[in-house]
Amino acid sequence: MKLGIGIGWRPEIADAVEALPGIDWVEAVAENICTGHLPDSLVRLRERGVTVVPHGVSLGLGGADRPDPGRLADLAARAELLSAPLVTEHIAFVRAGGPRVSSPGLEAGHLLPVPRTRDALDVLCENVRIAQDSLPVPLAVENIAALISWPGEELTEGQFLAELVERTGVRLLIDVANLHTNHVNLGEDPATALDELPVEAIAYVHVAGGVEKDGVWHDTHAHPVTGPVLDVLAELRSRVDPPGVLLERDDDFPPAPELAGELDMIRATLDGASRDAKRSAPRVARPSARAGASTPCDATRDRLAVDQTALLSALVAGGPAPRDFDRERLGVQSRALAAKRAGVVARVAPELPEILGGGYRDAFLSYATSRPMSGGYRRDALDFAEQLLIAGRPADAVARRRLTHWWQDRAGAHPPRRTTRLVRAARAALIGR
Repeated sequence: MKLGIGIGWRPEIADAVEALPGIDWVEAVAENICTGHLPDSLVRLRERGVTVVPHGVSLGLGGADRPDPGRLADLAARAELLSAPLVTEHIAFVRAGGPRVSSPGLEAGHLLPVPRTRDALDVLCENVRIAQDSLPVPLAVENIAALISWPGEELTEGQFLAELVERTGVRLLIDVANLHTNHVNLGEDPATALDELPVEAIAYVHVAGGVEKDGVWHDTHAHPVTGPVLDVLAELRSRVDPPGVLLERDDDFPPAPELAGELDMIRATLDGASRDAKRSAPRVARPSARAGASTPCDATRDRLAVDQTALLSALVAGGPAPRDFDRERLGVQSRALAAKRAGVVARVAPELPEILGGGYRDAFLSYATSRPMSGGYRRDALDFAEQLLIAGRPADAVARRRLTHWWQDRAGAHPPRRTTRLVRAARAALIGR
């Protein structure tokens, strides 16, 4: 299906998206769509004939556990509600722990990389097939940006994706900004990855902005698209004419004219690369699918669960760094995750930075150092406020009273008693081991 040029629909820029010229389709975060009430803006776009594609962020297809049936049902419902031609998700894990490893569950609040090993590929392939069987439309999966890499990887990114497609028939959503991110952070060549990919399996392409700090590229989706990202887009276009290309922006939204300018740059890049398209793209030999590798045994999932739990514990719960990981880079990733949590909590609970003022960010980052999310960002906001109140903070009595009222309105009549606090402290200690 030919999608054309699109933009990520977000409530903050809904009016701007509707007014932008030349928009053929939009992508909406699936988890932000309520099946009982479609936002008026999306209703109007659909009435105009604009295609809407739901983009999932919480399945965790690269995790050790099989996809949650409830999450799959929710994604399927959104696809049907929007009459979408396909749905998309990520090649990532987003949670770990739980019964498989007899530990508390951990939520990353972020997309984390899957080890490019044969075992992890076996698990991913089965998870993708489960998702495909549960969805009413085709599935496409996206490569992610990474700050860290797993030791002992057996496949390149291109090889990993190629075998995934060969074994499952899944479509690909290729994010050229993520290929650039992995070039800066991990030294991976985007052109090599594109040469190894089955480009004919591409359903569409993401383009997004980011920023480099101290030699690390952060895929923020909150900055303008840069020249190097457009260069990767041109490399891709020289190999294939993608069915769709979409501009992503998730924060620090610019005025509509700036969004229109970025879309124009994308169009110009595609047009220029089309004129210089290679007659036959070089292809690198791809790994063959292994017989008997389609259904991983429980032991394979258990090993992956242990490894992912150890990594996530180090990143969000103050656990020790797993063996052979780059400790400095783990620290960068951990701080980035905490900063993201602080930003998202400030958006879903804007009263907190208002009550705490300039002390909000430092207080939240201190809280997040050893307290992983347990139930999404709204629960995170309540837990953060609860911990402040238990500690007798903030020091200002007026602010503390306002925070108490805010917490009571959303969580209960009074902060937890001492017994509850001891239980939670013991749980936090267990997570941090």
